[in-house]
Amino acid sequence: MKKLLALLLVAVMAISVVACAPGTNTPTPTDAPKVEYVDPFKDITNYDELSAAVYEEVLGDFYAAYQTALAEKNPSKRYALMGIAEAKLLGAGIFLPTTSQGGTYQMTKVAPYTNTPILYGNDTYRFHDRIVTAEPIKADDIATMKAKWNEIKGTGTYEEWVKTYLGEQGYTIEDTATFYFDANLNFWDVLATSFAADSEILVQTYDGLTEVDMENQEQPALALSYTVSDDGLTYTFQIREGVVWVDNQGRKVADLTADDFVAGMQHMMDVAGGLEYLVCAGCANIVNADEYVAGEVTDFAEVGVKAVDAYTLQYTLTEVTPYFPTMLGYGVFAPMSRSYYESMGGKFGADFDDTAESYLYGKGPDSIAYCGPYVVTSYTPNNSIVLQANESYWNAENINLKSFTYMYTDGSDSQKMYDDFFNGVVDTMGMNTERVTIAKSAGTFDDYAYVSDTDATTYCGFFNLRRAAFVTGEGIGQSPKTEEQIVRTGAAMLNQNFRLALATSIDRGTYNAQSVGEELKLTSLVNSYTPGNYCYLSEDVTVAINGTDKTYTAGTAYGQIVQDQLDADGIKLTVWNGTASSGFDGWYSKDNAAAYMAKAIEELKAQGIEVSAENPIYIDLPVNTTTETAKNMKQAMKQSIEDATGGCIKCNLVEYATRDDYLAATYRFEVGKDANYDLNDGSGWGPDYGDPSTYLGTMLPNYAGYMTKSLGIF
Repeated sequence: MKKLLALLLVAVMAISVVACAPGTNTPTPTDAPKVEYVDPFKDITNYDELSAAVYEEVLGDFYAAYQTALAEKNPSKRYALMGIAEAKLLGAGIFLPTTSQGGTYQMTKVAPYTNTPILYGNDTYRFHDRIVTAEPIKADDIATMKAKWNEIKGTGTYEEWVKTYLGEQGYTIEDTATFYFDANLNFWDVLATSFAADSEILVQTYDGLTEVDMENQEQPALALSYTVSDDGLTYTFQIREGVVWVDNQGRKVADLTADDFVAGMQHMMDVAGGLEYLVCAGCANIVNADEYVAGEVTDFAEVGVKAVDAYTLQYTLTEVTPYFPTMLGYGVFAPMSRSYYESMGGKFGADFDDTAESYLYGKGPDSIAYCGPYVVTSYTPNNSIVLQANESYWNAENINLKSFTYMYTDGSDSQKMYDDFFNGVVDTMGMNTERVTIAKSAGTFDDYAYVSDTDATTYCGFFNLRRAAFVTGEGIGQSPKTEEQIVRTGAAMLNQNFRLALATSIDRGTYNAQSVGEELKLTSLVNSYTPGNYCYLSEDVTVAINGTDKTYTAGTAYGQIVQDQLDADGIKLTVWNGTASSGFDGWYSKDNAAAYMAKAIEELKAQGIEVSAENPIYIDLPVNTTTETAKNMKQAMKQSIEDATGGCIKCNLVEYATRDDYLAATYRFEVGKDANYDLNDGSGWGPDYGDPSTYLGTMLPNYAGYMTKSLGIF
């Protein structure tokens, strides 16, 4: 991934123009000395060095604070220090948190909480426990089942209670289901992908060591049990015997053993699909994981994962990691049949080469092995994915869905999606403003529409700090900006006050209302990267806030510490309102946007960049034009930015005619230099385990952080 970046070299003439802060009209004297803008990074031609320099300039304070947090051994103090680091991240103004998943009107035939509602990992995507009815479930019944879940969770009785309750209410329980999907798979190798769109499908094909059930309780899966050494550094798992690997025709290809987890871990590190950092220092802390990924250790036997015998698996860590068990449900810990992988041309270590003609593994559903509840029997891009129960699955008699289908939609035909739901074609329906209108007109809204729960996903509007791509493919997504405008935007994006002006200029409520309607426009809004209620202190701790010691008592929410540090830094954001970090807009403020813009104008002028309503900074916003909702959301964003900044920022809506082209420019790129936007809201992060580092670690430099590429670097 480490390639040279050809820097854009343009000569920029200083221009005397009318410079103004929003709401003012103060002319620049005609005899004022002219300053020519000098790119502070103009002499750096190596892409890695350039990315590192930009990162240090913009995120150096965050990185230093985060390293301090990682070094802390006390869990509560670690949480507090991570809260300080998060404040430095948010205060840098490199992105704008937008929404979580959920918090929207929905209709469904799936009983609530019949898959785990846990906030992290991949278990929430698993379908084998879901209870699906033939009829749409009424909103009142959804509410009754949710209340019962809260009453009896942890007793192991919810599943049977739901089945009884639905029967008593006249519903028919089915063992097949159909759901929508809207993005084709990029990878069929779960250990090679970092895309949620891939993982949501592939998690059906394998089991992990443990699994969190529908009552949020950890249950044995491929591991019957595990023990932890007295020093907290060694986890030993007893692997379930009798589990087999099959191909997508259900034919046995191998027995599953402890060594398959070793093979999976090594392959995950070899392929370097973007999530290998999860097992390195600061996350899982597996011995020599960093060194193997960096190429400093080449013998995988030196890495802290080994098969002690055929059915005993052991992980050894460099330091005590209390949240390690919460990581086991994520794809990086998935097993892989070593023998099947090798039969498909796969190799390990220095011999790994997924570009070799002989390498066939993971090219499609017929080139992976399955040990989970389902096998993929059919896949047609932009059409359907069909999964059938794996007859050889170790727990086959206890799965509720015997088959299910994903049916493709680009979301453009709201009437068809509504009709599909009520005609029995699909079993869930998210409701945008168009479908809400249809349902109200049809008289079904009051009976069946309910507000879905929000989760811990954080979508963001990412700012491209060092944009290098101005077109995607041949003429797709071409930026309309001139070379001079490109340079001016690049200079502005390096200015913290400009970024904060941009971040606080976006009326996220109006933006979100285009999708979910005016009534729910604030419900799914989030204000921090890590949810403020993601963790709480378990004991009193004292930390320094800008040099002044502050003691936080046991029970203090993570979000409170983030807010205190932002306040101490003078950053005008509200990310924690005392009880929550979501459900309100703590960023948008025309007054704050104007104040930040005025500071940015002054600072940019000193660098030779004059900014005014007559000579604005232009930013490109990519738009997926396949849906009216997407177009309306970007139009709302454009209007809000231009209004709140007094026209000192102008937005170009860059249109993409297909969803795949849009995703290529905004989501599916592998390195930051391929990010074709100035501001993009098409990506986000969902947590992998139960610690704030699952979010903050995605913003590390040197390819260690998965989301850093969304900033146009690494």
